[in-house]
Amino acid sequence: MTPHIEAKKSEIAKTVLMPGDPLRAKYIAENFLQDYKLVNKVRNIYAYTGKYKGKEITVMASGMGIPSMGIYAYELYKVYEVENIIRIGSCGGYSDSLDLFDTILVDKSYTESNFAYTFNEEKCNISSATEKINNIIEKTAKDSNIKYVKGNVLCSDCFDLYIPKLNELLARLPRDLNIIAAEMESFVLFYLANLLNKQAACLLTVVDIPTKKNQISSEEREKNLNNMIELALESSLNM
Repeated sequence: MTPHIEAKKSEIAKTVLMPGDPLRAKYIAENFLQDYKLVNKVRNIYAYTGKYKGKEITVMASGMGIPSMGIYAYELYKVYEVENIIRIGSCGGYSDSLDLFDTILVDKSYTESNFAYTFNEEKCNISSATEKINNIIEKTAKDSNIKYVKGNVLCSDCFDLYIPKLNELLARLPRDLNIIAAEMESFVLFYLANLLNKQAACLLTVVDIPTKKNQISSEEREKNLNNMIELALESSLNM
């Protein structure tokens, strides 16, 4: 056990799906897993372990933001010896070609956060998903006829809908990265996976598009992201 996770080591699977929202973890367990068990409820960060088509899977919330994901990803990798983490979250779309509910497979994550410097005295602002996992996800999407967009994202310390000078933020993002969306956790997940010789990926569903002033409700965020969830679960069968 750790200060944040009460599960026994044997109760956490080698592959973990991580939504941000604890209620989304509960929804996934109840609707997609068999013989599932609640193995963590410390701070109401729910974790459930069960079986998906015979394979043991853990679904655990990460909470919101880089610090929260950093704590849980580190403990899962380092203490529980988890091998693969797939973040399954929501994002804001920055590309006019995106629509609500589009699924994004993240390649690279850019941040203005100083997490890497604070954690490891490393000046690092870009981290990448594990190519092996991304290849599995892309093949699974093709085989399952699930549409997705692959691209780079901003991992922000701020919820973008509240940023008063969003245009200034967008203007200073590296143009060569062609950032198509923003979320708040992927950078640190990728960074720790690379640092600890583990594997990580991130699938996102577009839930708001600031430039189009489109967004979905909190209930829709919790329950209507099934394409992304199914893609992550099907991909996990090959890990």
